[in-house]
Amino acid sequence: MNVANMIDHTLLKPEATFDDVAALVNEAKELGTYSVCVSPSMLPLPQDVELGDVKLCVVVGFPSGAVVSEAKAAEAARAVAAGADEVDMVINIGYAEEHDWDALEYDIAVVRDAIPFSVLKVIIESAVLTDEEIVEACKCAKASGADFVKTSTGFHPAGGASVEAVRLMKETVGDELEVKASGGIRDAETAKKMIEAGATRLGLSSSRAVIEGF
Repeated sequence: MNVANMIDHTLLKPEATFDDVAALVNEAKELGTYSVCVSPSMLPLPQDVELGDVKLCVVVGFPSGAVVSEAKAAEAARAVAAGADEVDMVINIGYAEEHDWDALEYDIAVVRDAIPFSVLKVIIESAVLTDEEIVEACKCAKASGADFVKTSTGFHPAGGASVEAVRLMKETVGDELEVKASGGIRDAETAKKMIEAGATRLGLSSSRAVIEGF
């Protein structure tokens, strides 16, 4: 298994600098990860930062998701125009808590419409939601034309990815969407469990430790 090619090598600390991002890209190339995932303010990348074969992923509405849907769409469009290949958007979690599925579907759809040719991952913050809410949020992502559902931002106090959430998300989306596990995955054993549960992409800041563990 080429686990490196499943990894979005991630740096989303608010204090991160352009130098930190340059170091992230260099490490991603060394490790052979699929992409780097950074904050939208880091785009466009400095001219001396060469991605090579590494894809560029950017977060939107991060980390709370409590952003006007149209603002997420504008942020996503700007990111793609500045070089992003993939966008990881955070849903408005309050809509899921209120079971306002029409509003949640709209929240995702306007971002999808803004970046029709780019990969869109939908972060549902699964640790906050009940199983029923996870299922419905995944259905909204599927109905809105997303490419992935993703467990977590890694910033919520409720926690990150769990094997149970990944399995439920995979059962819900089937083969129509992929599942990204992110948040709290720091070793190979945990990563293996996420993959076995159905994750096809991993969001990691501890990429080197996980890869070496494999």
